[in-house]
Amino acid sequence: MEQLPLVTVFGASGFVGTQVVQFLARRGYRIRAAVRRPDLAGHLRMPGAVGQIVPVQANVRNAASVMRAVEGAGIVINLVGIGIEGGAQRFEAVNVEGARTVAEAARAAGATSLVHISGLGLTADSDSAFARSKAAGEEAVLAAYPQATIVRPSVIFGPGDGFFTRMATFARMLPLLPLIGADARMQPVYVGDVAEVIVRAATGEIKAGRVYELGGPEIETNRQLWQRVLRETGRNNTLFPVSEGLGTLLAMPMGLLPKPPLTADQVILLGKDNVVSEAAIKEKRTLLGLGLTPVSMDTILPTYLWRFRRNGQFEKIAA
Repeated sequence: MEQLPLVTVFGASGFVGTQVVQFLARRGYRIRAAVRRPDLAGHLRMPGAVGQIVPVQANVRNAASVMRAVEGAGIVINLVGIGIEGGAQRFEAVNVEGARTVAEAARAAGATSLVHISGLGLTADSDSAFARSKAAGEEAVLAAYPQATIVRPSVIFGPGDGFFTRMATFARMLPLLPLIGADARMQPVYVGDVAEVIVRAATGEIKAGRVYELGGPEIETNRQLWQRVLRETGRNNTLFPVSEGLGTLLAMPMGLLPKPPLTADQVILLGKDNVVSEAAIKEKRTLLGLGLTPVSMDTILPTYLWRFRRNGQFEKIAA
C-alpha cells in the first residue's frame, strides 16, 4: 500500500489549524505541525497515533525555519495570518512576506499541493490595511506557486472563535453596545466546514488550483448577528448604531491595550459586506457547489455561548 505524503501545516495550533490537523489524522496522514512554540502544542498529538503528529518550530518570518519545516513534505497548508499588529508581527511581514516565504519553500521542496487561507472581501484597494495585506498575500502566493489553492472563508465560528465569543464578552460587560456597520451583511461559516474544504483541497479530493469562497447557510446583518448573540446569552442590552467615524474613535483607546478587543482597522471591515460572490456560486466554488451542506449557526452557537448567560449552564433552571 502506497504511503500517504507528509503534510506540513503552518499555524497548526490555531483555531482552524487544530481542526485541520484532526481531519488529516483521521485520513491517516503524517503531519508536521509547524508552530512558533512547539513546547505549547503537545495537545495537537492527541488525535493521532504515536508519532503521527509532530510539532516543529517554525516562524513564517524566518525563511530558514520554514524551509526546515517543509523538507520532505508532499503537501503544505498555510493557515498563518494576523488581524492585529503588535511588535514584530506586522501585516506586511506575516500576511504578505510570510505567505510568500511559505509558497516559495513549498515550491523549492517539491510539494505537489499548497493550500493558503485568506478571507472574503479582502481586496487590494480596501481602506483596511489588513484586507490589503491579505490580498497582497494571495498575489505573492500565486506568483511563487501558481497552482496553489486559495480558501476564502467568511467570518468563522465555533467553540473558541474570535468573533461571537468577543461579541458575547462585550454583551456581558457593557449594558450599551455600539453597533458598527449595522446593515453590513455577514455569512458566518462553521470552522469544521472550513477545515473540511482545506483538507479536501490539500489531499486532491476536490480540484486544486482554484479559489474557494466559503459561507454558511445564513446571511445576516451585523444587527441581526448581535440580536442572535443576545438571544443565545439571555441578555437584553441596548444596541445603538454608530458611524464608522465614531466607531474609529471608540476603537482608538482599545487599540492601546496589549490585546485590543477592537481596532480602527476592524471597524472598517465591520462596515463591509462579507458574503460569497455570485461568481463563486455560479462556478460551484462554494460549500454547496462542492456537495457539502453548511452547518447552521443555530446548531453550533448554543453549544458554547451558554457560558455567557448570567447563570451559565443553569440559566434555564434558574429561570
